[in-house]
Amino acid sequence: MQKNKRNVYIVDGARTPFIKALGKANPLSASDLAVAAAAPLLARQSFKPTDIDEVIAGCVGPAVEEANIARIIALRLGCGEKVTGWTVQRNCASGLQALECAALNIAHGRSELVLAGGTECMSRSPLLYQNDMAAWLSVFQTQKGIAKKLKNWLKFRPHFLIPVVSLLKGLTDPVVNLTMGQTAENVAYQFGISRAEMDAYAALSHQKAIAAHKNGHLDERIALFDWRGNVITQDTGVREDSTLEKLGTLKPVFDKPFGSVTAGNSSQITDGAAFLILASEAAVKQYQLPVLGKIVDTVWSGLDPAAMGLGPVHAIQKLLALHQFSTDDIDYWEINEAFAAQVIACLKAFEDEQFMRKHFNVPGAMGRIPMENVNVDGGAISIGHPVGASGARIVLHLLQVLKRNQAKRGVASLCIGGGQGGAMLIEHVSEIV
Repeated sequence: MQKNKRNVYIVDGARTPFIKALGKANPLSASDLAVAAAAPLLARQSFKPTDIDEVIAGCVGPAVEEANIARIIALRLGCGEKVTGWTVQRNCASGLQALECAALNIAHGRSELVLAGGTECMSRSPLLYQNDMAAWLSVFQTQKGIAKKLKNWLKFRPHFLIPVVSLLKGLTDPVVNLTMGQTAENVAYQFGISRAEMDAYAALSHQKAIAAHKNGHLDERIALFDWRGNVITQDTGVREDSTLEKLGTLKPVFDKPFGSVTAGNSSQITDGAAFLILASEAAVKQYQLPVLGKIVDTVWSGLDPAAMGLGPVHAIQKLLALHQFSTDDIDYWEINEAFAAQVIACLKAFEDEQFMRKHFNVPGAMGRIPMENVNVDGGAISIGHPVGASGARIVLHLLQVLKRNQAKRGVASLCIGGGQGGAMLIEHVSEIV
């Protein structure tokens, strides 16, 4: 999306309600959720699903029967055999990565019309066999004769049956051997963030989401129907009783008993999908499409995996420097709420001269980002964080915020497990001149 490249427009988008995992598997798979979001979205367009050039989906943990889930989604949506589909994975920013891939293909003239976004069904994350159990089964299956099989039975040990929780493995960095929650404890300690600050932020996230629902500010959601005849119209993790007092009663999860990060001030394990339609100027004119906004640029940055929550600082600093912007040039921000401590730490880091000099070799602070302009309708702590979909959700909602407030420019950013940050700069555009 640099000079001499074509403009990339976002013309529409939709998401499912985000469903908090409550200990049992969702009857809808990740591809079911994606189709539930994208089918009504495509149905209200002036073009046919077969007019799309490609479908790109972010998904961190698709089911074993959903390999290359984007292709499955494309076929189930009726895009036809000729429309390609491919899947991307960049942990929590997979949905943002899908949008960037689509935007790059449009900017370089490879595509005109793309359906992109993300989906995740975290409640279906499976339990796995340990390596010892898998090795024992492999030998057992290849041995012939009762005598040899009985001999192998004697090598079985009860601890082979202890399951491996794939979700926990996926939320643990294997390089530094820390869970994402433990990295949040690290940044909380680094910036001196108290438990009270975290809980106050979490309570505010719920309050914002409740107000947004009551005021009709979450119109990008579509109703979700499951196979059991249930209908879901709201994000199920939003709670009116998430008060500072109740949050204060929860015990730390990741650094027992001394930590400050709890289930209440962390993002939720969630199922959901969000998809957007991206188009070139030619496609907008050909199909007479409305325009929500324009993708200006996307950047990615790396940092210490043990402090991965500061990824948005690294990505946003790089993004603003490339475009010679200050924080004052950005009207609204969506910084994914992986943890309350992580978002608070990012906001503090922007104003920390010492931090900026150490990490970016700049003379002063980046500037203050007003809290009232960040995640104005709540975030992942209240709404939920289906990891493959969140990047797409925050971009879609940021576009709605810009439109609602007749603002010009916004930044959507996420921290990424493994020590990365991503940030997308978008502008509100209502028509092509």
